[in-house]
Amino acid sequence: MTLTELKYIVAVARARHFGHAAEACFVAQPTLSVAIKKLEDELGVTLFERGGSEVSVTPLGAQIVAQAERVLEQTAAIKELAKQNKGPLSGPLRLGVIYTVGPYLLPPLVKNLIEHVPQMPLVLQENFTVKLLDLLRQGELDAAIMALPLPEHGMAVQPLYDEPFVVAMPKNHPWASRTDISAEDLKSETMLLLGTGHCFRDQVLEVCPEMARFSSSPGNGMQRTFEGSSLETIRHMVASGIGLTVLPRASVPDMRDPNGMLTFVPFKDPAPSRRVVIVWRKSFTRRAAIDAVVKAVADCGLPGVEMVTLEAAA
Repeated sequence: MTLTELKYIVAVARARHFGHAAEACFVAQPTLSVAIKKLEDELGVTLFERGGSEVSVTPLGAQIVAQAERVLEQTAAIKELAKQNKGPLSGPLRLGVIYTVGPYLLPPLVKNLIEHVPQMPLVLQENFTVKLLDLLRQGELDAAIMALPLPEHGMAVQPLYDEPFVVAMPKNHPWASRTDISAEDLKSETMLLLGTGHCFRDQVLEVCPEMARFSSSPGNGMQRTFEGSSLETIRHMVASGIGLTVLPRASVPDMRDPNGMLTFVPFKDPAPSRRVVIVWRKSFTRRAAIDAVVKAVADCGLPGVEMVTLEAAA
C-alpha cells in the first residue's frame, strides 16, 4: 500500500469517474486504474462498483476512503512539521483562490507578500470552491481564499473582508443616473450570470430571488438570463449592450469612471454582500504564514470592501 494509491482512491471517490480522477491526479487513466486494482487485490476487497458512466463507492470502500483521507492529511502535517525547522515563513505557500476573487485580489496580494515576506513565494491556483476544499483535504494546497457560505469542510476559517455587490450596466442605460437599485428592479431586465459551479452565481441568485425563480421556472421572472464563464467576459457583454449583471465591489475600481463604457450602481441598503475568508487545515502548522497572508490582504486596499477584525467576526 502506498500513499499514491490512497490519493488515487480518494480522487475516484470524489470524482465518481476514473478518467476525471486521473486528470485531477495528473496521471494517465490506465496508471490510476492499475494502481487501484492492485490495492483492491492487496486488501482483498472491492472499493468501487464499476458500471455505466459513473463509478460508485462500496460501503466498505467508503470507510477505507475516509481513512485514506485522514492518512493523507496527517502526511501533509508531517511535511509541515519538517518545514517548521526552517521557519513558518520560509518556503512556498500553496494558496488557492476562487475565480471571482483571484483577478482582483491576487495582483496586489502577490506584490505585498514579495515586498514583506520574499522568502515565502506563493504557488497559486484558481478554482471552484468545492475543488479547492478537495485540494486542501488532500494536502495539495496549504490554504484557500473563498467566500461564505461553504459546504461542510472541517477546516479552520478566518474572515478577511465583507464585499457588497453592485449592478453593472451600459453607460447609456436609463438607470445610469440612479443612486441605487433594488433587487426587485432587476425583474424586467436581461441579466447576465456566471455559469453553474461558481459560488458567486449562487450568492447572486440568493439575494436576487427573481433570478432564482427564472432559473427554476422559465417564463417567470427575468426576460432572459445569459450565462458566462468569467466576470470579465460578462463585463464586456454588458458593455456591448446585451444586458445587466451583478458584480462584487472589488472588481470595480471606479464606480463612476467617466471614460469607461459601464456605469455601476449600488444596491439599496441593506446591500447584498459576501464575506471572503481564508481556509486551511486545522493540522497545518505554519500559522505565521496564514497571518502573513491575512495582513497582506488587509494592506491591499481593495475598493469598496470592509475588512473584518477577529473581534467583529466573533
